[in-house]
Amino acid sequence: MAKSPQSKLKYMAEYQKRPGNVKKRVQRNAARRLMIRNGRAAVGDGKDVDHRDTNTNNNSPSNLRIQSRKENRRRGR
Repeated sequence: MAKSPQSKLKYMAEYQKRPGNVKKRVQRNAARRLMIRNGRAAVGDGKDVDHRDTNTNNNSPSNLRIQSRKENRRRGR
């Protein structure tokens, strides 16, 4: 049985509040802000920040690169 749209929205809101998910989101946003500050990305450019070693906690500039969404999401983790 499919979930109703309201119950799905409620679930997603609760999912986003989980401490582990909040921490991951903060790390992703920090990487994006770092790339924008360094001039390697632009706001609204439609690109993803890729972590070369797949460790999202490693936000060193040498580990980050800009890729298209398609390229970044195609790569296996």
